[in-house]
Amino acid sequence: MRALVIDDSRAMRRIVSRILVDLGYDEVLEAEHGQAALDVLATGPLPELACVDWNMPVMDGLTFVNRVRAEPAWRSLTLMMVTTESEHGQIVRALAAGAHEYLIKPFTADALRDKLLLLGLLPEPKEVSA
Repeated sequence: MRALVIDDSRAMRRIVSRILVDLGYDEVLEAEHGQAALDVLATGPLPELACVDWNMPVMDGLTFVNRVRAEPAWRSLTLMMVTTESEHGQIVRALAAGAHEYLIKPFTADALRDKLLLLGLLPEPKEVSA
């Protein structure tokens, strides 16, 4: 499985990427803002999951969600907001725009795993050769 982590914090991108790899994702791409993420999507192949921060320079996460949902070729992409925005109104806005899930920072690896399990995007465990 392939994922895209979109966050202006390099440290946060690395944390989320590491968790996703530990959970079995084969490839995790990173983008520092929404526009860079759109560029990644345009060059393909399309990932199964995008973890999207809300507050970023150039293009924020909500605008990214709206742009992805406006493009029919990207409809299969699952979008999960991973953000410090915790107000109920913000959560409703993101979900109404087309985000599938919402994870509030700070979070644990288990919380991310549980969200992926709900979304059906938790990779099967890899077989370990002896």
